Amino acid sequence: MPPAYLAALLFAASSIASAATLVKAGRLLDPRTGHVLSPAAVLIEGDKIKEVGPPSKVQADAPPGVETIDLGDATLLPGLIDSHTHLLVNPTVPAEPEFGNRYNPKFAPGLLLAIVESPEKRVLLGAQLAREDLESGFTTVRNLGHSGVDGDVQLRDAIQAGRIPGPRILASGRKLIARGSYLQSLNPALADAILREEFLLIEGVDSAVKAVRENAFVNVDVIKVAEGEDISLPELSAVVEDAHRHRIRVAVHATDVAGIQTAIDAGADSIEHGNEATDAELAAMRTKGIFLDLTPTVWDGMWSRIHELVALSPAVRSDLTAGDERRRQQAKALVARVLKSGVKFAAGSDMGWYYPGKNRGEATATMFSALHAGGLAPADILRAVTASAAEMIGWSDKVGAVEAGKLADLVAVAGDPLVDVTELERVRFVMKGGKVYLRNLP
Repeated sequence: MPPAYLAALLFAASSIASAATLVKAGRLLDPRTGHVLSPAAVLIEGDKIKEVGPPSKVQADAPPGVETIDLGDATLLPGLIDSHTHLLVNPTVPAEPEFGNRYNPKFAPGLLLAIVESPEKRVLLGAQLAREDLESGFTTVRNLGHSGVDGDVQLRDAIQAGRIPGPRILASGRKLIARGSYLQSLNPALADAILREEFLLIEGVDSAVKAVRENAFVNVDVIKVAEGEDISLPELSAVVEDAHRHRIRVAVHATDVAGIQTAIDAGADSIEHGNEATDAELAAMRTKGIFLDLTPTVWDGMWSRIHELVALSPAVRSDLTAGDERRRQQAKALVARVLKSGVKFAAGSDMGWYYPGKNRGEATATMFSALHAGGLAPADILRAVTASAAEMIGWSDKVGAVEAGKLADLVAVAGDPLVDVTELERVRFVMKGGKVYLRNLP
């Protein structure tokens, strides 16, 4: 055999071997069942998991020259899924005198500032926040609006192409709303141009269908609709029907009883927030297989914390404290109804704020302690951000579990998240698609 040919064969063999990785850990937790494999090993080839099992068996099946990552006594988990986020906005709460000056005074000023920014600047902001989410263990996210025309689509594609680091993104493009849903009393000469940069308006069945097709044209993964008793059942049904025709799922923001019922009747795939869902509505969702996406953003005092940079009068500060406690009780009541109903649920951070003292990934991870404060057990929380979230977004064949054939998305924590769920706020190892993005374990 010619030496050059032999050298080529050896190079090819080394290249194949280097594509395999063996990850070993003290424990592997399956969130679906709560089962723990100890010790555990995961064999990865390329970007997918090839084998999972005891280290002695998996290591014996590994190819020669496999790269081994030994995480010691750490607990290994599937990559975390944030099923409701907003990566292209990061507003701060305005000064107190601004509170009474406009409709939606806490969010609208920051949103308007975002809309008037260039699309390129927003995508670059999104790239930073996406990287911070990934480094906190979120290997998949569903971005539900506030992204400009197609900023989250472009960010998704850049990450997928390997140009920048970040989680896998399901992008929704522009949010579908009724006129005046987020912003009111805009300059009439400019209002439509401003709104088009962020939203698609539903003003009748024909416009509802047109909105879906405009988003489908930019290749979104999901349609997001804000239902606040201002979009009729025929309009929302038209959205769902046409989205499903394009094989796109529909996530409906609905917080009050009437809005939730409209979303149920229209056949939404998921209801986001669902704060006031009745027992009858939860039962209907269970029957129809509609997911409830719990968003615990303001369940445990976060609303007060994002006001920390604002000088507030004692009266406003007192109102914030009282509001925090009221929301804690409302969250506990909702969680109790959800668990009793048996409805399928996932969880998303709904993070779209500047959180003092935390980067975006750290802010997103506060969802875990908030969900626990709302009454969810650690095992329920883990399922809600892995296997259940994967089912809700339609990616059960790709993510949400550590098993052969799925994408090699793994995270590890030092302790046991079934005992202390805040371990998920201290992720020490992140792998996405077989590539390591964070390793902070001995």
